Amino acid sequence: MRPAHAAAARGGLALYELYRAASRAAAPAVLLWRRMRGLEHPSRWPERLGRPSAARPRPGSPLVWFHAVSLGEGMAALPVVRHCARLHPGLPILLTTTTLSAFEVIKDLLPDAVIYQFAPLDCPDAIESFIGYWKPSLILLMESELWPNLIMSAAEKGIAVALLNARMSLKSFNRWSVRLGLPLVSLMLSKLSLVIPLSTIQAVRFQLLHTPPQKIHFAGDLKYAVGDVEPGEKELNTIKDLQQQFNTRPIWMAASIHKGEEEVILRVHDELIKTYPSLLLILVPRHPEDSMNVSLALKKQKVNFVLRSTNEVVSLNTRVYVVDTLGELRMLYRVTPIAVVGGSFLPSLAGHNFSEAAAAGCAVLTGPHVGHFYHMLVELWQINPLAVKQLTGEVELLEALKVMLSDSKALEARQKAAKDAFSIMSDGVVNRVWNLVSTFAVDSQQKHGVAV
Repeated sequence: MRPAHAAAARGGLALYELYRAASRAAAPAVLLWRRMRGLEHPSRWPERLGRPSAARPRPGSPLVWFHAVSLGEGMAALPVVRHCARLHPGLPILLTTTTLSAFEVIKDLLPDAVIYQFAPLDCPDAIESFIGYWKPSLILLMESELWPNLIMSAAEKGIAVALLNARMSLKSFNRWSVRLGLPLVSLMLSKLSLVIPLSTIQAVRFQLLHTPPQKIHFAGDLKYAVGDVEPGEKELNTIKDLQQQFNTRPIWMAASIHKGEEEVILRVHDELIKTYPSLLLILVPRHPEDSMNVSLALKKQKVNFVLRSTNEVVSLNTRVYVVDTLGELRMLYRVTPIAVVGGSFLPSLAGHNFSEAAAAGCAVLTGPHVGHFYHMLVELWQINPLAVKQLTGEVELLEALKVMLSDSKALEARQKAAKDAFSIMSDGVVNRVWNLVSTFAVDSQQKHGVAV
């Protein structure tokens, strides 16, 4: 090892030891704070300390651990989890996430044999307890889950770790690039056996943080595979029921709407109703708790609305259908011809995945602030410029909706463009990811006498 590299490695180890000590000291207060804010499951919070609530199947056998932080990352992991379960029916598979929203949705979408647990906090004691009990032979992290204790502990035990759909925001990149951050992140990245970035820009960022180039391989964005899941019988029945309630009325949907964006959406809907009196808006707040603010605003404006959680039937007088439930976005895209994807109309936001709407055959619109989803936008545009319409703001949103509601041919063209572009982009991405994982897993694990 060259002197400069040796010094960097020593610096990384020194910073890791400081992080290790700090994370151990802070863990009790962090968990208590999260519990007090209602961010932890009321009865399953001990899992966050590495205390299992399920039995480890087939002790001594290989086990694959998938880890995602929240709902979006968990949904991106799901197609790979299912693929793994199909290819290796006897292989124990564990999925962990961190947030309650992910738990509420994903636990019901997993194959029967897959075990769900809340992820341990990244403190030494929780990580050692978790890994010691589950004994994974392969760890697959999703997107941006770079946790020093987890990665370093796995490396010490000879457990292979891969980062799938790898991404790093510009803010995180700048934070890791500083003098105190670079040695630690370089050390972590050197311990990974595989990094699959979701775009060229992301690959460059990981290389600039000293990820060995031979560990970086492209396969496509797993978020394209999220929408490529056929609805089950329960979803199909719900779709039919909603279609009967909506009664062939003109419809548009605003999905993943953040606090503050609802004002834009409701103003636009109010204008549209002047031209289309029977128009129905399906409004889906990003966080169900924000439905209260939406409800209060609608009551103040004396707008007739229905909350999905009440199971109240949508009548001809209903103007807004407020979805205050979790995990139904993919199903709802199938009952609307037009989908406006939020998290994109305010400067502080950074967009959401619009491939699910495209997969369902919606005409897809989004605002100007799309963050790291810009690469997805460009890829879809390269296939067909009509696949997604990006708007500069409220005025353009109103005009675009007027065109789509009045011109059926223009609407159908955008619907077809979105669905076709999605099909092209999603084709084979899960297979490509798993082929890379399989190759890396075999190479890495055969050294330890483990077959995955």
